[in-house]
Amino acid sequence: MNAADASIATEVMPPRRLDPRTILVQSLRGAPSLVFGIPVVLAWSRGEGIALGALFIGMSLLVAIALISAWLRWYTFTYQILPGQIVIARGLIKRTRRSIPAERIQDVSIKQGPLSRVIGVAEVRIETGGGEADEGRLVSVSLPEAHRLREVIRSIRVGGAGAEASSEDGMADAEALLFHMGMPRLLFSGVFNFSLVWIAAIFGALQYLEQVLGYGWDRWREVVGVAEQAIQSQLNGVVLLSVAAFAIALGLLAGITRTVLQNFGFTLTYDEARFRYRRGLLTRNEVVVAKRQIQLGLVERGAVSGSLGWSALKVQTLGGGDQVSGRQELAPFARSHELAPIIALAGLPSFDRSRLKAVSGWHILRGLIGMVVLPTVIVLVVSLFYPIAALLLVAMPVMLGVALLRRRRHRYGLAATSLQVTRGVLVRREWTVPYGNVQSVTVRRGPFQRLVGIATVRIDTAGGSGINGPHVHDIEDARAEALVRDLIQRVEALRTSTDTDPA
Repeated sequence: MNAADASIATEVMPPRRLDPRTILVQSLRGAPSLVFGIPVVLAWSRGEGIALGALFIGMSLLVAIALISAWLRWYTFTYQILPGQIVIARGLIKRTRRSIPAERIQDVSIKQGPLSRVIGVAEVRIETGGGEADEGRLVSVSLPEAHRLREVIRSIRVGGAGAEASSEDGMADAEALLFHMGMPRLLFSGVFNFSLVWIAAIFGALQYLEQVLGYGWDRWREVVGVAEQAIQSQLNGVVLLSVAAFAIALGLLAGITRTVLQNFGFTLTYDEARFRYRRGLLTRNEVVVAKRQIQLGLVERGAVSGSLGWSALKVQTLGGGDQVSGRQELAPFARSHELAPIIALAGLPSFDRSRLKAVSGWHILRGLIGMVVLPTVIVLVVSLFYPIAALLLVAMPVMLGVALLRRRRHRYGLAATSLQVTRGVLVRREWTVPYGNVQSVTVRRGPFQRLVGIATVRIDTAGGSGINGPHVHDIEDARAEALVRDLIQRVEALRTSTDTDPA
């Protein structure tokens, strides 16, 4: 940071508005819905002049309203950096003014979508430990202003510019490269992100263009009826294999495309206090994760990719960033030896599987009921009205295998400095939660669990919650109470030692 930025960090900066190009960005974000609606309206109007004139007038009014609305949002939104705080004001009729204390700021991330990259603006997100996603969000500023804001905000966060004297370029040069995904690895990882989402998109597009194409669902029902008869009587193995191969190829293409769009150019670097990763083809993200933000570590291994030695490393953070529940992906597709130094730099202990305990055998029965018995009953009932739905029963053997294996894969244990939990069959997950980051421990018992004497122990950390967490499912009541007692004792002992430490 130069001397000018250092003075700004300690002086009162007058309120500023977002970049004027924000008006264009906000207006164009609603354009796709208008464009996609034109074919439907044209088909409905049948080319009649009055209807076309009404369409033109209506679209002109919508564009004018969008521009005025975007201008009002831009004009009434200001941000200001004051000593020790950031102030964001917005609203015309209902005016709000939010102050974010500097000590609550975790870090600052920069994001550029496709339109923002073309126009030359960026979104700045001030990450805090709060639960509101838009608590500190500047939707559109110039790219130089985004980098300047990040440096100024960091300076007031650490109590003055002297603590961060390096410039953006100097800091980037000082960062050590930890992990990078080249194109071969990127394409290979996309193979394991198999997705059939495009099949659903195709059927949605057909329904949307029904009137334009003049080929309604009545005709499609005839085609489906013929296909169903063929499946029931005349479909041979070659045709079935061809359809399956086409679906698999479509799913692989969708997975590779999604992976390239999301993780293109993925690079992870590290300096003394934080990780920084950059990724994205159309939407370019640059996210900084301060080491002190990290609450837990999560290593995920897919059923196939995991057996080949590939894993993904995620960390739970306070700020939230752009990921669901604040979960940041530091290495999307890496080998174990590549993850080890990242885990160590994050201050997380290594995962020790040798001391983990198994959950109750009732975990298998609960899985059989929820994953096999109930879905089978539902499919059988639906197949009475739609016989083709019976094809879903081919997935039941897979679900049966998952239900039988889930207890073997679900284990937990209290290590020297952390709680460690592993769970999952198709996707194997390993959580490491340092004791100092445990925020709450909850014991839950459903009707079936109360009947057989088992419980679920939920462990929550700051910045994240939900069902996909380091929870221990279906252990005997006595062991659940013992786990909670031992865990709380370790958390309190760690906090007591920290409070009495002279350092």
